Amino acid sequence: MMRDDLADIYRAYITCLNRRDWPALGQFVHEEATHNARPLGLAGYRAMLERDVREIPDLQFHIEMLISDPPRIAARLKFDCTPVGTFVGLAVGGRRVSFCENVFYEFLDGKIRQVWSVIDKAAIEAQL
Repeated sequence: MMRDDLADIYRAYITCLNRRDWPALGQFVHEEATHNARPLGLAGYRAMLERDVREIPDLQFHIEMLISDPPRIAARLKFDCTPVGTFVGLAVGGRRVSFCENVFYEFLDGKIRQVWSVIDKAAIEAQL
């Protein structure tokens, strides 16, 4: 797979997330997906995203930086949102916070197979 092709698939995945098009998630996420070394499968990955949206109703994913090196993608995602309760162990309680997530993806057969993700918790703490 070429760099631009993988980057295009990733951008389409982000669009899918922002539209909350959960039935289409299987076009982008592998049946054996893992997140931070936890095996979730497609169903578990979808459940994780649905939970995120319940906890952060205005959640939108914005690509701030994207590097494609097949079969991997590295991205810095930017968020400006209002978690309704506790988020990453912090009592946010509906306050608007801005933060980034640094995330690496590994693709298999054109789908996300592994995800490694770190959220900038310190940025959130500084705003609270």
